[in-house]
Amino acid sequence: MKKVWIISGLVAASFALGTVIVMGHDIFSPHDASQAPARPSGLPWQVEALPNGASKVMGLTLGPTGAVGTASTMGDAQQLWGEAMQVAIIAAPGEDGLLEAFVDPASAGFITGKIVITARLDSADLRAMRERAIKSEFMESTTRKYQLTPADLQTALKAPITALSFIPQANLDADTVIARFGQPAERVRSNGHLEHFLYPAKGLDLALDTEGKELLQYVAPAEFDRLRHPLIQAAAASSATASTTSASQP
Repeated sequence: MKKVWIISGLVAASFALGTVIVMGHDIFSPHDASQAPARPSGLPWQVEALPNGASKVMGLTLGPTGAVGTASTMGDAQQLWGEAMQVAIIAAPGEDGLLEAFVDPASAGFITGKIVITARLDSADLRAMRERAIKSEFMESTTRKYQLTPADLQTALKAPITALSFIPQANLDADTVIARFGQPAERVRSNGHLEHFLYPAKGLDLALDTEGKELLQYVAPAEFDRLRHPLIQAAAASSATASTTSASQP
């Protein structure tokens, strides 16, 4: 499943807007030190690089594949968000699916938004859990959400987290992004209104959308190519199409 392209659609289809705790451009903008809370933690731009290519963000550790015991589990995430967290398998036709958790509303420090957490499970386990699911329902188009049995939920809570996505309630702009997150290593434009700010050292792809909601996608820095590679491929394909079209013009 191409998570980098579908995650915002899944979230939009799964949730209505939650209670707004804090909103507006100013919550991401730098404040006077005398007005800011004392050393707030868990904020979206507070990403700690860890050994072995792992990182810690919003209280959770994202570890690379094969680094046993490095990553936080779904159970660790449940400790942070409690009953607000919903766990399910999300699958498109012909795919095994992904084990994901949804939190709406969710607080990242003093920032409010929606969070999607992805964890690693073997394909065989995913298929078996889908077959035993209590119920399933359509989310967006043909994508389905499978509700786990209590026993399978306990297994799911032990699964290591591989990615975290955050949709802030506040609207961002390029200046705010750079002020909070720093200069990106690379900026990739997908279309006229969507631009990706890439931070490989943080394992972060921040998608800035002038016509919709922003999306922050985090993975272990060692696995940042999972986010970057599809973007570069799409940009190259778009450029090739544009060149072909231009060359065919009389």
